[in-house]
Amino acid sequence: MANELKYGDKIHLQNAYNDYKGGYLDTNGHASASGAKYGVSTAESPARGQGTGTWEVLSASGKAAGTPVTSGDLIQLRNLYGGDGGYLDTNGHASAGQKQSGAKYEVLTSTAKERAPGSGTGNWHIFARTSSPADQNVRSGDVVHLWNTYADNGGFLETNGSGTATGQYEVCTNAYCNRAENVADWKLHLA
Repeated sequence: MANELKYGDKIHLQNAYNDYKGGYLDTNGHASASGAKYGVSTAESPARGQGTGTWEVLSASGKAAGTPVTSGDLIQLRNLYGGDGGYLDTNGHASAGQKQSGAKYEVLTSTAKERAPGSGTGNWHIFARTSSPADQNVRSGDVVHLWNTYADNGGFLETNGSGTATGQYEVCTNAYCNRAENVADWKLHLA
């Protein structure tokens, strides 16, 4: 089918919080953490800046470009801001306020696919809630969870707390797959 997600595809991820008003996964501002490139938050638009809300889907297990992505696959997400906005990565601990609701790690982009080799910081399992047909493939329009593999349990990608701009939310990982009102649900759109 034409809407199957394939390795090498470019996507936007829309957060489902508050009836899909959680914004689009976005890079915004330089990050100062070791090995980091940009901060990650959400934005009202998938095109806040050129490429800031666009992510290329890569296989972390060696699957070839053009191969369909299946639910449960291990992926990496490369941001396309400036042609190379870095790889989605866990880096440092979540804020004290975020930790009060089960948060684990801060999410930034990294200059390397695997910022700490062998640690899983830049690897994410993608799980679709369902798809049609139910053949295990992930498709545009599916709602997915992204689970980080750092230390074998890096947590689920979620929005947690208001960002600095209107319509923007902080992004971190959480021990719970959906601690409140769809904060870890991300609708996948082909870019």
